[in-house]
Amino acid sequence: MLLILVSCRKDFDTIPNSGKLEFSKTTVYLDTVFSNISSSTYQLKVYNKSNDDINIPSIGLKKGNNSKYRILVDGKTGVDSDNNGFGDGKLFSNVEILANDSLYIFIEATTDIANANPTDLLYTDEILFDGGSSYEQKVNLVTLIQDAVFLYPERYPKQNGGYTYEPLPIGSNPPQNIYGFYLSDNDPLNGNELVFTNAKPYVIYGYAAVPPGKTLIINPGARVYFHDASGIIVAKTGSIQVNGTTSTDPKLLEKEVIFEGDRLEPDFSEVPGQWGTIYLTNGSTNNSFTNLTIKNASVGILIEGKDATTVQIKNTQIYNSSNFGILSRNARLNGENIIINNAGQYALATILGGIYQFKHCTFTNFWKGGSRQSPAVLVDNTFFDGTTVFIADLQAKFYNSIVYGSNNIELGLNKNTGALFDFNIENCLIRFNDINNVFDNNVTYAPIRNATNILSNNANSNNPQFRNIDKNNLRIGLNSPAKAKGNTLYLVPNDADGKLRTSPSNPDLGAYEHLSD
Repeated sequence: MLLILVSCRKDFDTIPNSGKLEFSKTTVYLDTVFSNISSSTYQLKVYNKSNDDINIPSIGLKKGNNSKYRILVDGKTGVDSDNNGFGDGKLFSNVEILANDSLYIFIEATTDIANANPTDLLYTDEILFDGGSSYEQKVNLVTLIQDAVFLYPERYPKQNGGYTYEPLPIGSNPPQNIYGFYLSDNDPLNGNELVFTNAKPYVIYGYAAVPPGKTLIINPGARVYFHDASGIIVAKTGSIQVNGTTSTDPKLLEKEVIFEGDRLEPDFSEVPGQWGTIYLTNGSTNNSFTNLTIKNASVGILIEGKDATTVQIKNTQIYNSSNFGILSRNARLNGENIIINNAGQYALATILGGIYQFKHCTFTNFWKGGSRQSPAVLVDNTFFDGTTVFIADLQAKFYNSIVYGSNNIELGLNKNTGALFDFNIENCLIRFNDINNVFDNNVTYAPIRNATNILSNNANSNNPQFRNIDKNNLRIGLNSPAKAKGNTLYLVPNDADGKLRTSPSNPDLGAYEHLSD
């Protein structure tokens, strides 16, 4: 057998590269990165489609050791130019590719805005194959760089090595320290961190907390990006005021405020659960959100407890929350033109009582991340912590709204007679397909049978006809059953796009006035 194998053995000698390599891409676009933050890893495939094993004398970055890119070639790190025992990811010598085979090149970048072209903020380089020879081939590398304000906990070196981090105490008896920090109105590096402008994006690591007695103001057009397990916490007597306004360009949303994760690649644009939440703690006050989009959080907004003020949420979109769009425990909340879609559990959950009023809202749940047993909206005057059931008075009013989704029952009510349960819903379109007539004699659900409401008994009955649920476009068209079914008593004059609700007698249901085409 050995003799046969040796006699059939192919000659593995290579021939020099002749400039006929082929590539999966001629230009590799690394998606937008922030200054001095490493990009994701991108892939390039190099093909040898000849019948000969070839040797590539060199593969390297045109800018050499000054390049802000790093590459791996088939898992190798390249020439060790500084003799530290590790390749620099800049230059590779004598790379072989077998006949009709290929190799992988993995590419990353870490660079600063100062290195970018000032006119377009692009940083570029080239991967050269046989650089300088008559057979030279190249692949272009392009990265867009954004400068940003980075907010993160301070760290302090330990005597024995390592670091301790600035603590953020949450709760009481005893407080729990989490990875976070208090925003300062006189930070030595960032200046006033309690005013977010649209001059640069903000990138937050850990939980940024609004101190007691202070107010975080977020101006129109601000962009806030959250790293994994990050968010904003508003302490007792603290406030947050998000002051977005109506944009003129519906694609750019240049005057709207946007909260989302810090993974800027297109593959992450709609991935739920990339960051934590906006947490309004018990005793926070005068909180308001206007013209805000929240994407890809675990919980969009978490509201706990109430004081004499009411949380105002207007013209706000919350998409792709891995758990809840809005979770509210015993709070005061007024909502107008709220749009929520795609949540792992509830789009809206008002539990342990509270005082709520919603006008012209669209609460939907077309979650595709797995099985969902919960309805889009839950109204509940109880809370179960695993051992004890707590109850509190509840008042909840829904007007001129849409409650819909992919489940048969998208409105859930849980009433404990030990506390007030004052629930009313009028002039709303509700997905409520009671297949087995379970709720026929349930008096808690009597308000949904109000003659002003429209019940959708299946996907083809009174379907709101949203434009594109997969892209979170919950606008309705000319033929939607939600058109002109609202009540002017509960009118919000402008819709979530800022468009005037033109129907003089009956406005449309939901957050959007219907489209004409």
